[in-house]
Order: sequence, then C-alpha cells, then structure tokens
Amino acid sequence: MTAPPHARPDTPAEDRPGGISAARIRLGRMFRAESANYFTLLGTTVFLVVFGLIMVLSSSTVDSYIADEGFFGEFMRQGVFVLVGIPLMLLVSRLPQRFWMLVAWPALAVSCGLQVLVVATDLGVTVGGNTNWLNLFGFQFQPSEAIKLALVLWLGLMTTRKEQVLGEWTRGVLPILLIGGGAIGLVLLGGDLGTVMIMGGMLLGTLFLIGVRLRLLVVPVLLGAGAFAIAAVTSENRMQRIGAFLSHTCDDYINSCWQTEHGTFALANGGVFGVGLGNSTAKWSWLPAADNDFIFAIIGEELGLIGAVVVLGLLVVLAIAFARIMRHAPTMFGRTVTAAMLVWVIGQACVNIGVVLGVFPVLGVPLPLVSSGGTALLTTLVGIGVVLSVAREAAPAPARQRKRATAR
Repeated sequence: MTAPPHARPDTPAEDRPGGISAARIRLGRMFRAESANYFTLLGTTVFLVVFGLIMVLSSSTVDSYIADEGFFGEFMRQGVFVLVGIPLMLLVSRLPQRFWMLVAWPALAVSCGLQVLVVATDLGVTVGGNTNWLNLFGFQFQPSEAIKLALVLWLGLMTTRKEQVLGEWTRGVLPILLIGGGAIGLVLLGGDLGTVMIMGGMLLGTLFLIGVRLRLLVVPVLLGAGAFAIAAVTSENRMQRIGAFLSHTCDDYINSCWQTEHGTFALANGGVFGVGLGNSTAKWSWLPAADNDFIFAIIGEELGLIGAVVVLGLLVVLAIAFARIMRHAPTMFGRTVTAAMLVWVIGQACVNIGVVLGVFPVLGVPLPLVSSGGTALLTTLVGIGVVLSVAREAAPAPARQRKRATAR
C-alpha cells in the first residue's frame, strides 16, 4: 500500500503537518477575516512602536553611556519590552470581552493595592519630585500605569451594568465617579500631577463619549479642576514652572525653564528637513528626558518638521481607527473601553506634544508608544489589544461568516 503523501519520508518538512506551511495557514486564518479597522489600528500601532524604538536608540545613546551602560543600554531594555509587548497585544486581541469583564475588578484592586505600597511604604521611589515608582523584588515599575489599564476595563464593566441608568446622577454616574476618583486620588498622593490629569480626562472623557449628558459632568469637572489647582499651588516647583509658562519669563532658568527652552532649541535646530537621524545635539546632556518626556523634540530636531508631521499624522490615523471601532462596537463594554483608550492614548499624546511646543507647562507625561518606558509601553499595548478584540467582534457579518466557513 502506498503511504499517504503527508507520511512519505521524502515529503519536505515545511509541507508536513505542523510544519512551516501549516503554521502559515494558521496565521493566515487568524487574520483573514479581520476588518479594515482592525488592521488600521494594528498597523499604525506597530509602526509607532518600531519608530519609537529607533528614536529611543538615537536619543538615549549619550545618557546610556554616561550611566555606564554602553551606548545601547536603554535601547536594549526598551527592545525587550517591545518584543514582549507586541506578541502580548496580539494574544490579548484573541481573548473575549467576557474575560476582561471578569478580571476588571481584580485588576483595579491589585493595581490600587500596589499604588498604596508606593505612597504608604518605603518601597515607593521618588523620581523627579514624584513618588510614582515601586521597587518590588529589585524590579522598578509604575503602578499608576496599571491603574490606567484597570480603569479602562473597569469602566467597560460598570457602564455595561449601569447602561440603563447612565442618565441618572445617583444610581448611574456618581458610583462610577466615586470609585474611579478614589483610584486617581491614590496617584495624586504620590504627586504625579501629569498622570492624574490624564486619568481624570480618561474618566470624564469616556463618560462623555459614550453619551452621558454634559450637565451630569459639569460638577465633577469643576471639582477636578479645583483639586488640580490645589495640588499645583501647594508645590513650589510646580508653581515656578506654571509661573514661567504664564509670564513667559524665567527667574530660575536652570530649574524652571531649562527643559522647555532646550526643547524649543532642538525643534528650531531641526528646521524643515532635520539634522539627520542620530545627529541631535540636544541629546548630549542638554535636554533632560530626551528619550522620554521630550522625545518629540528629538524627533523634530533629527527628522525636522517633516518627521514631526508624520508622527502627528499617525496619531490622527490612530484616533480615526479608535473612533471607527467605537462607532461599530456591538456592546457597551466595547464602546467604553475603546473610548477610554482613545482619550488615554490621543489625549496623552496631545499633552506631551503640547508641553514640548510650549502650549502647556511641563507635566512629565511620555509620548505613548514612542517614548522609552517599559511599564507604560506594556500597559498601552495591552489596552490596544483589548480594543483589537472589540474590532474583531465588530467585524462585518460577511467577514464573520467567512471566518466560520474557514474554521470548518
């Protein structure tokens, strides 16, 4: 009897079951039926992450060398997070929404518990005047970034449960604001006003985007603005930066204006076409946080106005992809988590770029997907992975039918 083709010993390995061809077929089935919105969000995200890794390499070489880590210390760390984060995002995109609804409360509880360790124990680490880092078992990370992601999932769960009463203050909006505001308050205790502003915008902006009436949000907005003002005036360092921003003069150039002025110098040095990738002068210890909060200034210097506009264009594409997925989401959970990620990623990007351009005072928030920082990158990619899972479930009916036919 003649052996079947797949059992013949002379059959190439890539054509045998489980070989390269089989893996290629499985990968093709994974993506074949996905929507255009899915691929737009995925492609733009991956491009920004890879672009950010290149810019981290360019902007961090000098600081890495000074820190006795060689020229590629920060780049290698960021590269590890990229290699972990992108596959993790794809894995997350395959998980159903009911899974995220199950883990929403535990995720919020654990992340808030870690933030309590930051502000209430000696495990908290102060960087740049903000106690926002946790040193646990020799690993240093930001629980506030985990709270952002947990808030996204928790908001999706709560709006789903309260969908019928979101037009009411007592039963609908108030419980969400109290619990979400409490989580944000833990971050405020650490003094990270920039992250608090982003999280507050996430909470209120998400509720507005999913249809909560503006009159129900006016009081929370005013209370949030008041808390922000109190936190600002109680810090001498923040008041110096805000005063310099408002008056356009600087009495303490080194401490209050150095970063913003040299960020402006870097952008001006780049001109239209830039000085060339790797040729920045600002990164030679002239611009603090060149690979993090002020990486957009390095982009503008090395790649010029053209490079800066490309980044802005990619963020616009990202915002459009979020908006389209939110509009087509079949469930309240899907609409809410997509709205929250839209406010988080695009809002934080606008704040970061606005700080570099001098539109806002220095707030200390990174450029999502581009700046260095492992915790921020991983949580952002996981959040985008959840939105990708929403996009998969929101695929047009013909695409879902083709996917089921292929599975058979």
